[in-house]
Amino acid sequence: MTEAAPGQGLPELRVRVTRSTVVRYSGASTDFNEIHFSERHAQAIGLPGVVAHGMWTMGAGLRVVTDWIGDPARVLSYTVRFTRPVVVPDTDEGTEVVYTATVTDVVEGTAKISITASCDGEAVLGAARAEVRID
Repeated sequence: MTEAAPGQGLPELRVRVTRSTVVRYSGASTDFNEIHFSERHAQAIGLPGVVAHGMWTMGAGLRVVTDWIGDPARVLSYTVRFTRPVVVPDTDEGTEVVYTATVTDVVEGTAKISITASCDGEAVLGAARAEVRID
């Protein structure tokens, strides 16, 4: 059981994403859209460069909650809105997405959590929320 109270912050999570990560995720998800590995194709449709999959960004973000709660089976719901793509430079370091979260409410053994995700200081997820069982 995890202690939770409104206003409580969860430990920050920093996740690095590289081109290698994006290409491997493409294979795993069978999403072979060229914007995830070709600078030329990404820029041709107006993106600043190769971008990470939104589902990768979303999935990585839930770890801020599951690391805290300790059991992914306690997650009751998780929703996000994609607000900005994560541009992944062709470097060994790639880029970093920073996730933070705060408990917003606790009712009858369920905690509601608000999650933020940013890359280079810009929000990449909006209205990200999770509900977890804490009893």
